[in-house]
Amino acid sequence: MADKHPPSRPARLWRKLRNRPLKSLLFLVVLVYLGTAIGHVYKPLPEGLNADYPPRAAEDVDFLVDATWIAADRSQQQNTEIFERVIELVNQAEQLVVVEMFLLNEFAGASGADHRPLSSMLLDALIQKKAQRPGMTVVLIVDPFNRLYGGVEAPALDEAEAAGVEVIETRLSALPDSNPVWSGIWRLCCRFLGNSTEGWLPNPVGGESVSLRTYLTLLNFKANHRKSLVVDQGTSWTGLVTTGNAHDASSRHSNVGVVFSGAAAIDLLETMRATARFSGVEPDWPIPEVQSAAGQSEDSLARVLSEVSIREVILELIDDSLEGERLDLALFYLSQRDIIESIAAAHRRGVDVRLLMDPNEDAFGRKKDGVPNRQVALELHDQGIPIRWCNTRGEQCHYKHLLHIDQDQQASLLVGSANYTRRNLDGFNLETQVLIEASADHAQIIEAARFFDQRWSNEGEREHSLPYAAYEDTSRWRYWRYRFMEATGLSTF
Repeated sequence: MADKHPPSRPARLWRKLRNRPLKSLLFLVVLVYLGTAIGHVYKPLPEGLNADYPPRAAEDVDFLVDATWIAADRSQQQNTEIFERVIELVNQAEQLVVVEMFLLNEFAGASGADHRPLSSMLLDALIQKKAQRPGMTVVLIVDPFNRLYGGVEAPALDEAEAAGVEVIETRLSALPDSNPVWSGIWRLCCRFLGNSTEGWLPNPVGGESVSLRTYLTLLNFKANHRKSLVVDQGTSWTGLVTTGNAHDASSRHSNVGVVFSGAAAIDLLETMRATARFSGVEPDWPIPEVQSAAGQSEDSLARVLSEVSIREVILELIDDSLEGERLDLALFYLSQRDIIESIAAAHRRGVDVRLLMDPNEDAFGRKKDGVPNRQVALELHDQGIPIRWCNTRGEQCHYKHLLHIDQDQQASLLVGSANYTRRNLDGFNLETQVLIEASADHAQIIEAARFFDQRWSNEGEREHSLPYAAYEDTSRWRYWRYRFMEATGLSTF
């Protein structure tokens, strides 16, 4: 007699798998892997991240530039301001110093007499400050890359910690995964293996050998990519957000930064507290008080942003731009698809768009093939957008700079750590930007506008940039490779 209620398709599948244990095990492994990989892409960010604070009245705004260029005699020259200001702010602090810095080391590429020892400059300043004021709170938040995820010793960080500086290593595993193809495997098989300084493989950044576990962790392609500082300054509080790392081999890179005082500095401090908390440290730091804004000049506003909120504000600034308005972007990486499409649409509306980019030619002594910037430039150049390349000579044009000036001569300046890529803007890395809003005739907006004009036009016998043709790349293979890498997370950008 026929079965009036035949088993459902899932039941039939389970019956087959039950009779074939090897296939059942493989099916279960694949299912767990896919669940792990997908789940950790879409999991929420830890509490306190993805911050979008309101605009605050800002005092003492200052636009800072580290610039490397080619002089008339073809020699390479440099002028620096950012870490000089960082050290100055640390030295004058009396209550609290908190630094959150992606790279703070002497490795990751060759450095020589023409490089500055930025890592020791900053660490020495922190140690000296703690020695001068033993009861003062001095905090340093770093990315685990500075110890190669436990694969090498970091004596400079150990020395700072021994001197009383509170060193917090960011717990990256709490963040979503940008490279699910590998991270799904890593979370199942390798995350719990720890690491050791007893390695036998070549160091990816030079120096002593590292373990296989270092490489397995490195392939997750995630970071605390922030570069920020908060200090007390008399009766006020001051924040600094920059594109530059306290990293010796990066010391010839071109970078920008913004300093600001007031309530926004406390917002910046709150983003740092969030990092400490999800990294397992409850921050017992002084709680700053900010004087009432009553009576303060509001000729400029500062708004602190982090993670996905940065992307939303970038898109808002570009999408709201109108015909005849100015939109200047100076970028180390541009690959995020929504932003690329938004830039193209702004150009079609008649916005005066100018795009200055790093040619992605060099990375700490290694030659690169131009991905992704040259491929994105091809796409945008074909639509008529003016593009120039930074004229680099081994260093990087490390800007993450956007300036918008509207029809009412109101300006928005966005500066910080985040590259314009999926990893940096879609919530996989820790990032911080500050948005300065002021009139176009504000002194520091004038400086930011002049900064871009000088690089675009090579003013003053300083060759900062080259025409688009200098690095044009029409390879369709490399273009679609960039698109695949950006979509999947199988990339280093």
